[in-house]
Amino acid sequence: MKIDFKKMNNLVPVIIQDDRTLQVLMLGYMNEEAFEKTKAEGIVTFFSRSKNRLWTKGEESGNFLTVKSMVEDCDQDTILIKVIPTHVVCHTGSFSCFGEKEDKGFLYELQTKISQRIDDKVEGSYTYSLFQRGINKVAQKVGEEAVEVVIEAKDNNDDLFKNEAADLLYHFLILLKAKNFSLEEIEEVLRKRDQK
Repeated sequence: MKIDFKKMNNLVPVIIQDDRTLQVLMLGYMNEEAFEKTKAEGIVTFFSRSKNRLWTKGEESGNFLTVKSMVEDCDQDTILIKVIPTHVVCHTGSFSCFGEKEDKGFLYELQTKISQRIDDKVEGSYTYSLFQRGINKVAQKVGEEAVEVVIEAKDNNDDLFKNEAADLLYHFLILLKAKNFSLEEIEEVLRKRDQK
């Protein structure tokens, strides 16, 4: 990245976006020092215009922004940073400086929870206990849920169908984790197919 810090008095605007839901969380500013610190530590640090110093988001509240990716715009004078927020982002207590949390992208949050339960070996967790039983059992469970979706699709009970579809998605996410793949990788396959 070659950011043009000189264009606007050594500061560039930085758009912060939730990596999982793509919700815009806040806007801040960085000078070159804040940018380098953010790159080095993987936690967002801004230049505070009111405090006239570097300011790591969450240094007082503990609500840090963990960097997932950074990209500059076409003019190289604005940065988009996708993050995983620790908790709420806005100083008012709202999830975002632009309003409350949006639920678009809940599957990504669920994927993260599933991964955490497995990685942390959470005892008593259905997710972890199924994962421990091995790939064959996880795959079998996905197959069972798929059959139940087909059965309910042929009936007229919308609630049962939606519940079985949710079960299928949940177990599919466990299968992806067991195979060391992510929902994003499956999306990429679909994107490539869409271009044909």
